[in-house]
Amino acid sequence: MNSKEIAEIKKTFKDDRSSISRICGCYVDGEKNKVTEFKEAFLALPEEDLFKYFSIFRKSLSGSLGKNLLNMEFPLEEELEGEKYALLMKLRETELKDEEVLHAFYDRVIENYDTVDNYLILLIHQAYDIPGKTSDNIALEDASDEVFSHILCCICPVSLTKAGLSYFASEGCFRNRVRDWVVDMPSIGFLFPAFNDRSTDLHSLLYYTAKPDELRLDFAEPVLGCNIPMSAGNQRDTFNGVIEEALGEKCDFEVVKNIHEIINNKIEETKEEPEPLELNKHEVKQILSDSGVENELLERFDRCYDSQAGEQTPLQATNIVETRKFEIKSPAVVVKVKPDRTDLVDTRIIDGIPYLTIRIEDMVEVNGIPVNFPGVPVTRAYDGVGGGGEVVQRVGVAEENIETE
Repeated sequence: MNSKEIAEIKKTFKDDRSSISRICGCYVDGEKNKVTEFKEAFLALPEEDLFKYFSIFRKSLSGSLGKNLLNMEFPLEEELEGEKYALLMKLRETELKDEEVLHAFYDRVIENYDTVDNYLILLIHQAYDIPGKTSDNIALEDASDEVFSHILCCICPVSLTKAGLSYFASEGCFRNRVRDWVVDMPSIGFLFPAFNDRSTDLHSLLYYTAKPDELRLDFAEPVLGCNIPMSAGNQRDTFNGVIEEALGEKCDFEVVKNIHEIINNKIEETKEEPEPLELNKHEVKQILSDSGVENELLERFDRCYDSQAGEQTPLQATNIVETRKFEIKSPAVVVKVKPDRTDLVDTRIIDGIPYLTIRIEDMVEVNGIPVNFPGVPVTRAYDGVGGGGEVVQRVGVAEENIETE
């Protein structure tokens, strides 16, 4: 699913557009005991409850594609003979009305979801009448030839409110508040089947995780049976490992800066696309070549990429570089620069000592205090444009101690 398709389903979680037929839940304590279960016609719930549930459902379709939201496919053998896929299909086909199927799903989640906290398993079924669209992408509400029947599952932590004093208006006093259990936003969830090309795709689902670096494989693999992609954190670590191993001693500041600049430019060029930019092995290799990496090292890159990432594994661009900052770090110094202003940072050798140099083009503050540079006219240093002069701040950090991420 791309961002537009996710947004379309997300918009159905409103009172005036919802076609959710049923909601079911199972409350589980930290010792894997079922505390209670419920099942109801969704639109029969009180209005204030509906809005709370809508917030949870929308949250499970929120975040960045490739980080919080992952498209997962089912292996062919799982579709043909797998119990996990068969159970998901039964939940959908029975529209959450079969108690035996519901209990089987709850039991599978409880058996595999590892946590010491209380949590709520939420399930809904919705039949979305997909509106047709004109060639210029205008929705035609009365022109539909498909209904997208799907289930949405959310696993929500249930936590005890904090202790404290509360004001009791009827008594006009403050007393110890009554602590109760509150349902938090989901930690994980999934939409099955996927809504690909604005149509039902029974071969895949959309998976949600609140923490991109924690895919919760204890849930995703044994409960869903999907092929699990690399997490955002694993993609970043893999990319960094490939670059470090392939370039070796030639992994210098300028090359790494060039790599990040090129990838960030590609991200900026494709930011309006509904699907996030992915880079395959050949494209990453070309970026290294454009960054000044020698041919000999490019041959080593092929071997490193195959061994660490896999020859056919693409990497999502926003997962492997920072889009909000360019950070240079050593044990004693951390420098953060806007990604589009890496031209301000350079390295120089002065009297045989490597320095990191930063060109100053605007006002500088030290611990919140504006500072000047001796020998440089203030009007030239602080006119907001550079005043036609250049101020160089030399940071005494040995180049070999600088790490880039």
